[in-house]
Amino acid sequence: MTDFLLELRCEEIPARMQVKASDDLARLFLDELAKAGLKPSAIDSFVTPRRLALIARDLPLETAAVSEEFKGPRTSAPPQALEGFLRKTGLTQDQLEDRDGVWFAIVNKPGRATADVLAQAVPAVIRAFPWPKSMRWGAASQTTESLRWVRPLKGIVAILGEALVDIEIEGLRSGYATLGHRFHHPGEITIGGAHDYVEKLRACHVIASHQERQAIIEAKAAQAAAAHGYSVIEDKGLVAENAGLTEWPVPLLGDFDPAFLEVPPEVIQLTLRINQKYFVLKDASGKLAPAFICTANIDAKDGGAAIIAGNRKVLAARLSDARFFWEQDRKTSLENHAKKLERITFHEKLGTVADKVERVAKLARWLVEEGIVGASAPAKAGAQGDIAQPDSGLLPSQERGRAELAALAEQAARLCKADLVTEMVGEFPELQGIMGGYYARAEDLPDAVADAIRDHYKPVGQGDDVPTAPVTVAVSLADKLDTVASFFAIDERPTGSKDPFALRRAALGILAIIINNDVRVNLTPVLAFAYAQGGLSKNPTDVHALANALNEAMGHVGDEWQKIVESAVSIATKKSHESARQIAADVLEATTQLLDFFADRLKVQQKEAGVRHDLIDAVFALGGEDDLVRLLARVKALQSFVATDDGANLLAGYKRAANILKKEVPDPTSAPANAGAQGEDARSGPGRLPLQEHDALPYTPEPAEAALITALDAAEPRAAQAVADERFEGAMAALATLRAPIDAFFDSVTVNDPDPAKRANRLALLARVRDAVHNVADFSKIAG
Repeated sequence: MTDFLLELRCEEIPARMQVKASDDLARLFLDELAKAGLKPSAIDSFVTPRRLALIARDLPLETAAVSEEFKGPRTSAPPQALEGFLRKTGLTQDQLEDRDGVWFAIVNKPGRATADVLAQAVPAVIRAFPWPKSMRWGAASQTTESLRWVRPLKGIVAILGEALVDIEIEGLRSGYATLGHRFHHPGEITIGGAHDYVEKLRACHVIASHQERQAIIEAKAAQAAAAHGYSVIEDKGLVAENAGLTEWPVPLLGDFDPAFLEVPPEVIQLTLRINQKYFVLKDASGKLAPAFICTANIDAKDGGAAIIAGNRKVLAARLSDARFFWEQDRKTSLENHAKKLERITFHEKLGTVADKVERVAKLARWLVEEGIVGASAPAKAGAQGDIAQPDSGLLPSQERGRAELAALAEQAARLCKADLVTEMVGEFPELQGIMGGYYARAEDLPDAVADAIRDHYKPVGQGDDVPTAPVTVAVSLADKLDTVASFFAIDERPTGSKDPFALRRAALGILAIIINNDVRVNLTPVLAFAYAQGGLSKNPTDVHALANALNEAMGHVGDEWQKIVESAVSIATKKSHESARQIAADVLEATTQLLDFFADRLKVQQKEAGVRHDLIDAVFALGGEDDLVRLLARVKALQSFVATDDGANLLAGYKRAANILKKEVPDPTSAPANAGAQGEDARSGPGRLPLQEHDALPYTPEPAEAALITALDAAEPRAAQAVADERFEGAMAALATLRAPIDAFFDSVTVNDPDPAKRANRLALLARVRDAVHNVADFSKIAG
């Protein structure tokens, strides 16, 4: 067994590509070896800005002989079939075996020298290498068939044990020589094999291990900072990037004029990090320090003084630009900046960014005015000398508070995108929102407005902070709701893995805000309002009138719902009744699709919290449940319940009852619990199965049958009342009382009795069981 060293040396590999390239080299190399039946005990990978390398441990000097058996055609097959089989195997007919009228071929493949396998494998790896970007070079680049690499390939080292593996690709031949550090040791180094590769490079000021260079940068940067009473702001990505820019990393500490600290700290951090690849420091109090750490690639004779001076000079110019932007942007108010948004197209079908801002402002104000955001429970009449208002149930002081909150939300929404046209955000797009917050404070705008402008993009991803301040919540919700609903309105929806407008991320942000802030809201009218603003934006629309009508329609179903929405659309858009009908149908259909979209996102979001998606489906299937806070409370209570013996047995009993009903009553008109909202008893009316009551039965029920009727009489109203009171654990407890009676019923009662009256009434009893359970969730959606 021996080790194999492979080094591919080239011009500078971009830092962002290095780690993945190292992994890809090991993966592709292993795949090529596997084709020949070789498997090293381990692969050690190395990468520097100028080389990719690996060491394959414990390879045999030759592959094992292999014997393979192939089944061929029948001996009676046409001659053409036999000829094809012989060409495939490379054998003659006399070398085949006849087994019960079928030809078989035994192909013996002798072992191959590992060096020969490697000589074929390495060129194959080089040609198949998946660089994100690659190039051709030299005279050969005139043809598209020429070699491609991230940068011109300069050298190949391929040594098995101490023997050179002869490899040639595009005129480049393998050898023992490589190069050391560009400045400290620019001459050639002769490598003896895998055993001395890492140490010979180290002696020539090249640290081959990317991980080791990262560790050096972290440790020495921390030491340099501590020597001046500072600490390094942790940045793993920047550590990796600096390790990818150097072969001999030497962290050096420099400083800059403290006067630059008057610029917002985020600007300084981005200037240091993005523009200069410097580490940012903080002082003992946690504030930004007027210092930085850069990473040199040499051991300078003067201790790095000239390097620090050069970097200090470049950084001063950068920070001067940033300070200029900061001063210039503040000369124009956010309100005037916002007027320039009319020049920026948001989407060709949705107008400009100014149009989006107008929609977001209306929606944010409406969310507050409707009490969806910033709502508080109505105070008792007479509290603090106020008299509650008859329409809203709020005291005058609360009405004033809501009006003030709505005004702040609208103001923040109208200014939230203004910083997009500032010089600072033009230079640092990552600071959108953040700079708007700073400019708002510089204008002495209310803190709530400045905070909302700063944070309205949040949360932008998993783990990001979720806004909690009422004004920020209103603006953030409005912005994301408008994005999702507006793109649905122009039929730009996520498909498969494609989501060019990040609607899934926006939906997850909406869910996080609603759930984390316990926002009690029916999503249906909110989504309809947001959709109407985007879809009807080119019509003279009073969207507030439409939204209010949608809110009113929430208490109705069926035709009445449709009529209310049609009437509202007709009034809001000044359209004829027929046009209004079509628009209303579009709004209602889109709202249903939006709810389905949010249901899917909710499953994704809650999966990490350990919530089962089938239980979310079970609650959504009831219909009319679009208050996410209430829905999740019901789902979590349901998940706890089905994990118990009572829950598991009740689920089994429910499914047995549902299966019998499905078979015996193919089209039952008995509806789930939401049927009650339509003004009908779920178990009465035309075509419905009869009610089960002791006195009404035309026969004497069996004991288990009577016990189930009694249990249902007690459990149904308890469960329904508990659901109405949002005591979902209580609803589950009520259902749990049905477990034993249902088990006993199926053990001792024949449902399909020969007596038609008994059969009909027992089927009706099973329908009552199903409907009682549906009052809490649709158990047919639950797995198990």
